[in-house]
Amino acid sequence: MTSQRHETDAMRRAIELSRRGPANGANPRVGCVILDAEGRVIAEGWHRGRGTAHAEVAALGALADRALAQGATAVVTLEPCNHTGATGPCSEALIDAGVGRVVYAVADPGASSSGGGERLRMAGVDVEEGVLGDEAEENIRPWLTSIRRGVPFVTVKWASSLDGRAAAADGSSRWITGPSSRADVHRRRAEAGAIVAGTGTVLADDPSLTARDSDGRELSEQPIAVIVGRRSVPRDSRVFAHPAGAIEYPSRDLSGLLTMLAERDVRHVFVEGGPTVASAFLAAGLADEVLVYLAPTVLGGPVTAITDVGVRTISEQARMRFDHIELLGDDVLLVARPLTTNDLPTKEDD
Repeated sequence: MTSQRHETDAMRRAIELSRRGPANGANPRVGCVILDAEGRVIAEGWHRGRGTAHAEVAALGALADRALAQGATAVVTLEPCNHTGATGPCSEALIDAGVGRVVYAVADPGASSSGGGERLRMAGVDVEEGVLGDEAEENIRPWLTSIRRGVPFVTVKWASSLDGRAAAADGSSRWITGPSSRADVHRRRAEAGAIVAGTGTVLADDPSLTARDSDGRELSEQPIAVIVGRRSVPRDSRVFAHPAGAIEYPSRDLSGLLTMLAERDVRHVFVEGGPTVASAFLAAGLADEVLVYLAPTVLGGPVTAITDVGVRTISEQARMRFDHIELLGDDVLLVARPLTTNDLPTKEDD
């Protein structure tokens, strides 16, 4: 029988494998490792995108001999699905293959796809949930949040000087941050399903809103471009040549925007198009994550990275907690998340 150490090592490998799949699609990144009775890896697989074999089926298909699945242990990052969509249920595929044990990290929150663990148990398969659960949850947090809540996970990003300015007094802003920060932004764009900018930014800067490499080439994964605001944008603007398409949203109803994007199977929204739209998402309490690329420079002047977010007095401040801090060249990336009820102090903490 496989040991806990073997299964933990296999789960860590499965999480690593999952990252080979696309990050910005409707489906989650999932990885699977199959172990024999001695804890040896006999097959691996990951989900390569919508309509392709799920990770469990891909791993079963990678076995040198299908008979090796008999009594084997499948270690998978997400609970095997229990429904028929573009592909069949993974729970049934594992049962049919004769797998004896399934270890998964995170329960599937989908209304139609969940229940795979129980289906496996009913078939006599030994099932364990929660191995490296925190790591696996973090790996697909935007997707999980979106499925649980019904609207996309929202990342709000801005770049600023030490004194919180997004541009000089004349409006020029290229470049406040360095190449390492810009490369990180483009990588994160590619991992989102949609990138949101305000009409003011589109009219002023004529951005392409694409994800590109350091040489300016478009990456293989691209977010849909979304332009928010009531002002019209010229049809010859670069954003309308976006490879994933561009959507104009002539409204300030941001909750409605997220609902519309959810209907398009967008799970993660990346907001970076100017102080007005970034501030609107913060004021509406719709930001799940804030990224601040802080450059070691001082600009002064009136162009702040964030404008009014509805805080009238200090007791109304929108408290967050730092989740990650990283040095990117000469810049610093600060990642913050809103406080939840779990983050608030209790009487025992007083």
